[in-house]
Amino acid sequence: MGLASSNTSKNEERKRDGAGKSIGSVQTYRVVFAGLLTVVLSYASIQAGGLKQGMLLWLGLLLGFTLFHARFGFTSAFRRFMAVGNGEAIRAHMLMLAVASTLFAIIFAANVTLFGGSPAGNVSPVGVSLIVGAFIFGIGMQLGNGCASGTLYAVGGGRSEMFLTLIAFIIGSVFGAWHFDFWMNLPAFKPFSLATSTGLGWFGGWLIQMIILGGITWITFKVEKKRRPPKMAPIPGAKGWARVVRGSWPILTAAVVLAVLNAATLVVKGSPWGITSAFALWGSKAAQSMGVDVTQWGYWAGEKAAPLHQSVFMDGTSVMDFGLIVGALAASTLGGVFLLKKVPLRTAAAAIIGGLLMGYGARLAFGCNIGAYFSGIASFSLHGYVWAIMAMLGTFFALYIRPLFGLSVPKSTDKFCS
Repeated sequence: MGLASSNTSKNEERKRDGAGKSIGSVQTYRVVFAGLLTVVLSYASIQAGGLKQGMLLWLGLLLGFTLFHARFGFTSAFRRFMAVGNGEAIRAHMLMLAVASTLFAIIFAANVTLFGGSPAGNVSPVGVSLIVGAFIFGIGMQLGNGCASGTLYAVGGGRSEMFLTLIAFIIGSVFGAWHFDFWMNLPAFKPFSLATSTGLGWFGGWLIQMIILGGITWITFKVEKKRRPPKMAPIPGAKGWARVVRGSWPILTAAVVLAVLNAATLVVKGSPWGITSAFALWGSKAAQSMGVDVTQWGYWAGEKAAPLHQSVFMDGTSVMDFGLIVGALAASTLGGVFLLKKVPLRTAAAAIIGGLLMGYGARLAFGCNIGAYFSGIASFSLHGYVWAIMAMLGTFFALYIRPLFGLSVPKSTDKFCS
């Protein structure tokens, strides 16, 4: 009788979705720990930079919560499409970019931010550094099993190997900053905006953007019709309103939420969401503490060296990164799925190599899947599209490397596309 009651109690603690997948009980102590971290980080951020930094931290928290509960991926989206033609996640990207572009256009046209000054988009040159950097990043994210945002939310979600990826990501960013001048002296076209460089204005640029994003969406449907790939696997989740807090979220819902949060970042910070510049800062600070004079590097020359002498809580990108990790920690523990595991040697090697490549590539390419791809395209920058193409090519190349490290590659015969 006691055993039956115990089993019943345990079963009642587990919620199931339509596919029969389950999530565990709320990990109460870890949820409390995430709450305490939130309080400490909020205090530190506000003390360092006032309300603005506090708001950026909370935007990061919401981004991490959203990313984790939807398992919103860029790495897996590119891999599925290039391996078997599954475009479900790519279409979610297009929705996210369409909503973000619409909101960005309104913000740019209004020319206002919450704390004064004009909003500035992520519009960067198209040249050798972008092409090489995005290609390297594409390979790296497939070996590291996560992009920039994916690395942070996976760390918060308890994926052990991603701690290695993050450390290597930071180290790679330092080397990218060290070599920055060399790559910036290679041939490149000037930054090009679909809105301002064309003379079409924000509405005209928005129309072009919608046509491009719609065209990409149409291509994904055509490819799927021809290749008939397996569908994405369902994510374990709760039912009813509990799903909001415990997950999982529909990927299209998350796409809209991410777009709104990026637009909010633009209004609060004055620039869009980015991730990897903080990695270069953290790593350069560490190198500086070991006696390396990083101020001699072009990346940190002149006024750009100011963050090296300030608290990391003065850096908006760093604060958002901290928030993203803790937001994902809160989501994973509320969903009962935070679990650290032993990392196999080959997986660890792939994580480290992938992190190094992503860190280096992001500096060359003016950002990662967030700063260059998401925020770049939302800012109407041509370089965002070029980044996506080169990262796709890097992904295709990496499909032949992943098996060497024991990493799977989606196949058309799979039940679900991973």
